[in-house]
Amino acid sequence: MATIKIGIVGTGRGKTFMKIPEFMDAVFYAVCDRRQEKLDKIKEQYPDVLTFTDYEEMLKSDIDAVILANYFDEHAPFAIKALKAGKHVLSECICNATIAEGVELCRTVEETGKIYMIAENYPYTRQRWEMQRLYQAGELGEVMFAEGEYVHTMKDTSSYSISPGIYHWRNCIPPTYYGTHALAPLMFMTNTMPKRVTGFTCKIDPAYRKDQIKKSDNGGIVVCEMDNGAIFRTLQGGIRPDTRNYRLLCTHGACEIERRTGDLFVWHDDHDRNGQVKQRAYLPDWPEHGDLASKATHGGGDFWVMYYFTKAIHDNVQPYLDVYRGVAMSTVGIQAWRSIVNGNIPFEIPDFKNEDERKKYENDTWNPIRKENIDPATQPPITVTGWEPSAEALAAAKAVWEKTDYKGLGWV
Repeated sequence: MATIKIGIVGTGRGKTFMKIPEFMDAVFYAVCDRRQEKLDKIKEQYPDVLTFTDYEEMLKSDIDAVILANYFDEHAPFAIKALKAGKHVLSECICNATIAEGVELCRTVEETGKIYMIAENYPYTRQRWEMQRLYQAGELGEVMFAEGEYVHTMKDTSSYSISPGIYHWRNCIPPTYYGTHALAPLMFMTNTMPKRVTGFTCKIDPAYRKDQIKKSDNGGIVVCEMDNGAIFRTLQGGIRPDTRNYRLLCTHGACEIERRTGDLFVWHDDHDRNGQVKQRAYLPDWPEHGDLASKATHGGGDFWVMYYFTKAIHDNVQPYLDVYRGVAMSTVGIQAWRSIVNGNIPFEIPDFKNEDERKKYENDTWNPIRKENIDPATQPPITVTGWEPSAEALAAAKAVWEKTDYKGLGWV
């Protein structure tokens, strides 16, 4: 097909996708943001790009695809509009903020036949690629237990400028919601799907959080029962220190990323080596395009996201990280928080390919995420520890916000 014309929503995270390798046969063609001053800066760098402050107007243009880099919890409505307008969609995490949104999104992809992909970049570092290769080659056997950790911290006061406003999404989502970075690599490696989840949250000393302005709890732990019977344990949130580690324990071997070196460590029991060495540690190569991937952000993952999205459009075949996997892993975060606020009881993850299963959730709008125009008393709780930011932290944050372009609502 002809060169893919791509429109991007959001001038913050969206900048990552503006430089597209020529061989992908795609071009950054349009950008949309509510803030004209941000669009003016993009126009200086990309003078031929179309700019829009109105999303509906961008969808009327001759773009072929939309990349959604707007607010974390607002992707589904934007994606559905784009799909119905005949555009392919690459959506940043998460796909859906409610299960009802996920059901509608799956139905819309089916009805329109357009390509949909979640822009989940964490499966695609060279180590996680190699874990997937080893598992799919059969060296490790069947997965029984796996762990994924995505804990990304920064100095509390440094977070003020990237989360302007007490109702900014970073300050108002439960700790289990930002969990696709922890779970997606494990699903990618093992080709399994979550079926049931149980959630837990970390109880943290208030003194530790003295400079934090987010209202939600810090750490979320999710136990997933997968469709092959394995148990996956994921950790996400703002507890410290940083960790982005992954491990597979299988019937004939195991592998994990070494925390100190970043090497991949693979080992087998003496009695079950099947011709393999007992243990080895190494830094694997990229499967291909290593020169480009090694220069990309998020450990190369941002290159591979664009590679597979544009390839899916050219081939007219849904990508591996399709709407069903994207909605399932996004729903894990929702159901895990639901588990936590209900005393850590398990909740199911429906098969989103199955209309009978997903129909039960078509009106499930359960949503604890805080918004400026919603009375918190009408929503599920966003914390089980009862945390409220201090007046001192809020005053310090507001002093930073006054120097930004924060105007109450807007896109990052």
